[in-house]
Amino acid sequence: MTEERRIATTIIVVETKESIARLNEIISTFSSIIIGRQGITMRERDENIISLVLEGSSDEIGSFSGQIGRLRGIKVKTATIK
Repeated sequence: MTEERRIATTIIVVETKESIARLNEIISTFSSIIIGRQGITMRERDENIISLVLEGSSDEIGSFSGQIGRLRGIKVKTATIK
């Protein structure tokens, strides 16, 4: 039995640039579940926001979000629906 695919949105706030290279590696690794991406620069706050729309299994989405959540200077929040 295959796991049900879900739609999710992930908001990533990049507060410092120290983990950018690793963040890009993770995004590239999970590119197969990313169906949309938007980047916004918040100059007045010196932060960048990446908004992603995902379609994947709960395990894939959770692994993606979890790996990003362990990066220094980066915050992540994911919301998932069936």
